[in-house]
Amino acid sequence: MSLPCSDQSIRPRKMQSASLPRGVEAVRCWCGDVCKVKEVTDFSDWLGMKFFMCANYESDPPESISAYVRPPSSPPLCMYYRWIDTEMPDWAVTEIRERGHRAWASLHLEERREKAEAEEKAEQKK
Repeated sequence: MSLPCSDQSIRPRKMQSASLPRGVEAVRCWCGDVCKVKEVTDFSDWLGMKFFMCANYESDPPESISAYVRPPSSPPLCMYYRWIDTEMPDWAVTEIRERGHRAWASLHLEERREKAEAEEKAEQKK
């Protein structure tokens, strides 16, 4: 397992609740609360990887109704998260590979379409 982290530049952006993997014990964060288990859903280098995150982790602040009405204060923020997985699961690696193949195929199709249109315009000019 990795060390606890608060580096926002590498924090996953999209995630969903997940179950605790077998053989892994729940941990407590810096503020003493039991951490939640999350799974990365963002199409990134961490797709499918699980991590612990504090229940009080920084989230979107409540929106103010007007400039004069302040939203209720949120609980103290804790920036603790810790990776459970050290490698991406096989299904995520396959998903990334397939998306890459589809993206390249789409690009090549578009290039062929543009080339055919250019050839057709050249034929019409003759």
